[in-house]
Amino acid sequence: MSLDGALVLFSGGQDSATCLAWALQRFDRVETLGFDYGQRHLVELQCRETLRDGLGLIKDEWRQRLGPDHLIDLGVLGALSETALTRESEVAMQADGLPNTFVPGRNLLFLTFAASVAYRRGLKVIVGGMCETDYSGYPDCRDDTIKALQVAINLGMDRRFVLETPLMWIDKTQTWKLAQELGGDALVELIRRDTHSCYLGERKTLHPWGFGCRTCPACQLRAQGYEKFVAQSV
Repeated sequence: MSLDGALVLFSGGQDSATCLAWALQRFDRVETLGFDYGQRHLVELQCRETLRDGLGLIKDEWRQRLGPDHLIDLGVLGALSETALTRESEVAMQADGLPNTFVPGRNLLFLTFAASVAYRRGLKVIVGGMCETDYSGYPDCRDDTIKALQVAINLGMDRRFVLETPLMWIDKTQTWKLAQELGGDALVELIRRDTHSCYLGERKTLHPWGFGCRTCPACQLRAQGYEKFVAQSV
């Protein structure tokens, strides 16, 4: 365990919940940070408190290490963005090969604001759930982007922050497996039941892999990953 504190970008989704457990296993003080940017699936933010409480019940040391939660209003990002995550429009691929769920500048802003919070809170490590192997191909989730941004933030703030991305090179099946390794079946069940991934914000029906519409790309990716994880666990 490291004595350095960590700040986890915590949306209320599967990836960020797994990253929070990863950080709680490694750092003696862990704080969380969420963003309200007018996202269509705003319900994800409502999952955060339940997840934080649930993680504290899985391991007592996690409860002791979990520090304050922070929430930043980035409504201006949603106002500027014409995307399927910030507008009532159908999810589709664009001519540039990116899905229209891509919110330009989102993770760049998230990590920059996170560094500002970490600076104030005396935290060295910033943990995000960005993943280059995700189906989306979002350019602000790529390893080169994160490394470049780390350099820029450190130069601009005269600090030595470390941007950690535990999921960068693993797929959704491996993300479920990582959760099991970190917190056993209890963590897998907490993530299955209480995280949110669906782009449409659907939480009416609990499927084997969690709540969702079953048809949006986020639901399909999550469901496929869970099915493979279960098959490999048998």
